[in-house]
Amino acid sequence: MQAGERLRIWIDLANSPHVRLFAAVASYLEEEGHTVGFTARHHAQTVPLAEELGLEFALVGGPSPAGRIKKLVRTAARAQELARWARAWRPDVALSHGSYAQLVAALRLRVPRVTMMDYEFQPANHLSFRLANRLVVPECFPESALRRQGARKNAVVRYPGFKEEVYLVEGAGADASETLAVGHDELLVLARPSPEGALYLRERNDQFDRALKDALAQGARVVVLPRDEIQAARYAAEGAEVPERPVDSYTAIRAADAVLGGGGTMSREAALLGAHTYTTFSGRLAAVDSELIRRGWLHDLRDGQLVLRKRDRGVVRARRENGLALVAAVQAAISQIA
Repeated sequence: MQAGERLRIWIDLANSPHVRLFAAVASYLEEEGHTVGFTARHHAQTVPLAEELGLEFALVGGPSPAGRIKKLVRTAARAQELARWARAWRPDVALSHGSYAQLVAALRLRVPRVTMMDYEFQPANHLSFRLANRLVVPECFPESALRRQGARKNAVVRYPGFKEEVYLVEGAGADASETLAVGHDELLVLARPSPEGALYLRERNDQFDRALKDALAQGARVVVLPRDEIQAARYAAEGAEVPERPVDSYTAIRAADAVLGGGGTMSREAALLGAHTYTTFSGRLAAVDSELIRRGWLHDLRDGQLVLRKRDRGVVRARRENGLALVAAVQAAISQIA
């Protein structure tokens, strides 16, 4: 890419955590004069969150089915749909956070590809690392995993800190205390179950279920943000509160005293925003999560007990300079291949 050259950058939102990340990154790219086009998959809360943030996008593809073979078939079908969209939009670069369908579609159209990843135990990294021209990862991402999963050494661009910092420092979002009607003396626990059926985590998380019951037994108000209707019915039956409409996790975290995370992104958001955060993740912990545990910002319930207390709302650990460094890493990756 020549200095000052304006590009058409295609960003695919394949899952809910991608929305805030790329909404923030896109704003910086657009400030440089680039044109950003979004595609989005109708999966989890991806579409409602994108609409809430005012993003314009083309809806391509739906939820991922259970089973590895069915996932592969659905990914291949979505790659064909994305290729049709991209052929008309004519992007100069494709950017995603591990969107396998986008990588396949962009490869087919010979569009240069940048992908991000911060979980070294995702089995499909073997595909995305090989298909991407450039790979953007956090500094703590293990070098051994990059090599084992097919990443080329000269294709890797690193950034400090955690990807969530690029949007957590902006302070955007609705007033969650009003959204959830939080009482002044109320002890609020926000809970996000595991992504059951994911390639890297396929079974129900019993540790999460025990932690949720423990929080209820301690008299806390527990609000569960389910990943599907099955989880919604399950945890409502346990006595937890399940919002009737989608609640943005970012705004809800700001109102919560404690967060129980069965996955990864929301636990990191909560830890970086200063909530008392407990992970019940039943898979192998990512290096980024291990780093948060080392700093004392995230607590692993496999090695400890749930201790609920009010939070200090003045504590925010996300750093703007880390967010800007992530943007610089993405910009560098794009400039190297465009």
